[in-house]
Amino acid sequence: MTAPKRFPDRDEIAAVRTETEPLEDGAGTEATRRVAGRAMARREMGKLVFLDVVDRSGRIQAICDTAVTGDVEVHLGDVVGIVGKPAKSRRGEPSVLAERVEVLSRNTQPLPDTFHGLTDVELRYRKRYLDLLMNEETRDVFVTRARVISTIRRALDEWGFLEVETPVLQPRYGGAFARPFVTHHNELGADLYLRIATELYLKRLIVGGLERVYEIGKDFRNEGVSFKHNPEFTMLEWYEAYADYTDTMARVEQLVERVAREVLGTTGLTFRGHELELAGPWRRVTFVESLQQHELWTRDPDELRARLTERGVDTEADRDWTQLVDHAFSHYVEPGLVAPTIVHDYPVELSPFARPTDDDPTLTERFEYFAGGMELGNAFSEINDAATQQERFEQQSTQVEGERGDQDYVAALSYGMPPTGGLGLGIDRLVMLLTGKETIRDVVLFPALRQV
Repeated sequence: MTAPKRFPDRDEIAAVRTETEPLEDGAGTEATRRVAGRAMARREMGKLVFLDVVDRSGRIQAICDTAVTGDVEVHLGDVVGIVGKPAKSRRGEPSVLAERVEVLSRNTQPLPDTFHGLTDVELRYRKRYLDLLMNEETRDVFVTRARVISTIRRALDEWGFLEVETPVLQPRYGGAFARPFVTHHNELGADLYLRIATELYLKRLIVGGLERVYEIGKDFRNEGVSFKHNPEFTMLEWYEAYADYTDTMARVEQLVERVAREVLGTTGLTFRGHELELAGPWRRVTFVESLQQHELWTRDPDELRARLTERGVDTEADRDWTQLVDHAFSHYVEPGLVAPTIVHDYPVELSPFARPTDDDPTLTERFEYFAGGMELGNAFSEINDAATQQERFEQQSTQVEGERGDQDYVAALSYGMPPTGGLGLGIDRLVMLLTGKETIRDVVLFPALRQV
């Protein structure tokens, strides 16, 4: 017998459960409802068959009197449609008194232990469909992720930003220090790169007069995998004309606080055993001060290397002062930034696209923001002078072999770009923070894994 190809006019299980709340134990309604989902448990008591049916919104018990429904040929994992009346069982369990049971899709594989769920971590990542099927907590994480993104979009739209799309395949990659993925376009006869950032294209749009733009999308970096790194990851970037990094600091505080309130209902949360408060204002500290607190601030590369070596830090891979100071910060400062913190005024060597500060040309109007000992994103007042940007690209070429900078971007700046504040926010890491997950693999539906 062919299974039905549709089950129209379906009611969400959560809504049907809500309908049963005012009922007395053992009472029902006269309304007919249609629910559908996966049968995750089956119990029999005489002529009664009890099915636990689960959809995305929740779980409900279907009470099937075989004198009414006929034989209930439902196996664990089958997708079923139930037509019946909302009721409460005599034990007070929200239920549907089934009048008809339809098998919409057969499950032909044994399910993992339905009591303990899917507990094998590696299997959860490799077969995410089973993880979602068996673990309500996993489903909740990805529902939360979707709500985080929709809340961000709503906020930025209300603030007058325009959502745009920029190329994923780029003839030149830029906007960050990172190794790209390379591919080849046969018709064009040219190598192309999966983007490592959306930055340079978005700022071209500021030159073009769009004034406030944002993009939420995938970036790709051909580098390591860790608890906070995946080769492809989701970033929000925005750029706002006539603003600087102080304006951007205020906006990101407002945005993260709003996301927490709307998604979690609170700005307080627990992450890695620490109680965090996401409501602004956040703590602020300069980059120099943060390293001075660890007696690691010096512009002498030999002295900095010696200090790190004395503390047992392997600096063999650090070729120059820029890499040394970045290593010192990530090793000693970042893990201690548990409360939401803005670290600002970075050295110019670490910030190829940020304007210098008014008081010190060796520092830039750049900030990174942290919570739970983890960087969430990066922002700065943008360089909007073509000659200065060209100088920065030339400095960058001495640090990164083969890096020539994006000359078309320099040409775009020569037409004039308004003063601009820009920001990047790691969506995956923000979701980790809001859901209390300690690895990015738990918030990415299909994380990168070694082939087996």
